[in-house]
Amino acid sequence: MMLRIVRNLKKSEFSLNEIYAMEQLFSASYPENNNIKAKMRQQLQVLRDLGYLEFCGGGTYKLLI
Repeated sequence: MMLRIVRNLKKSEFSLNEIYAMEQLFSASYPENNNIKAKMRQQLQVLRDLGYLEFCGGGTYKLLI
């Protein structure tokens, strides 16, 4: 889901705040999760670890694929 959201931004670089703006999408998909923003950050880290994203610092990410 996170990769789809990132790709839908249609930008190669984006900020964590832009991802947080999609919080309602995550809340709808995971209604039992009370820590949505933490889950969003975790999913960004997973994508980073898989080599799909690069963390550029200061809450900025770069899409690599």
